[in-house]
Amino acid sequence: MADILEQIVAHKREEIIAFKKAMSYSELEKDIAGLKDIDVSMRKALTDSPTGIIAEFKRKSPSKGWIKEEGKADIIPLSYQQNGAAALSILTDTEFFGGKDEFIATARKSGVTIPILYKNFVIDEYQLLQARKCGASATLLIAACLTKERCKALTNMAHDLGLEVLLEMHSEAELEYAELEPDMCGINNRNLGSFVTDVQNSYRLAELLPEDAVKVSESGISNPDTVKELRQAGFNGFLIGENFMKTENPGEALRQFIMHDS
Repeated sequence: MADILEQIVAHKREEIIAFKKAMSYSELEKDIAGLKDIDVSMRKALTDSPTGIIAEFKRKSPSKGWIKEEGKADIIPLSYQQNGAAALSILTDTEFFGGKDEFIATARKSGVTIPILYKNFVIDEYQLLQARKCGASATLLIAACLTKERCKALTNMAHDLGLEVLLEMHSEAELEYAELEPDMCGINNRNLGSFVTDVQNSYRLAELLPEDAVKVSESGISNPDTVKELRQAGFNGFLIGENFMKTENPGEALRQFIMHDS
């Protein structure tokens, strides 16, 4: 089976070249110079929230195809906020996930005030400027996509831009990236090469992370009991997308999930 992550990153490199031709790095820098700070901390939202749920706006995936092609960025994210999400994750990769940067800007215009994670495969500083421009409050960095040195440079720049970092790890070998002291440490239960999901990955790796890390379990969570168990294992955040997005009303699905979790 072809490694899906390799395909995504290869396409991302081409995409960034095209973006830079359309708008130079310096032009984009000027574009964001006058923006107001996004003064909402995702880390704080997760540690303060009774649920810790990061509800994801995800219309498509490489393994499942379209989940909700008609999903509207001015309706579903706000509905998530109204129904108890601690934070949001919005997919901005177009080719593989049917996302756009504009979805974050649209969600903000619709009235979303809680933290929004810029969910993409960030490998270049240019993308951090894009995240800042569209109104994200945090960005995802994926250990599997980056050397430790690149990850450190991107983390530092994200912080300079006022963005928090959710650093995603999947294997024991990647846990050394936690030394970079990101704002949040994510454990992805989905293998990004094969897209096979196993929630046991979170339990296995949680105890190997720094004790004071804000821990987020990502992918494959569909049962409120799993959230309770993950909370007992030391997790503060739970990124859930497909489980809500595949329903007719994702915001209502989130509300029901929280009711059963409480």
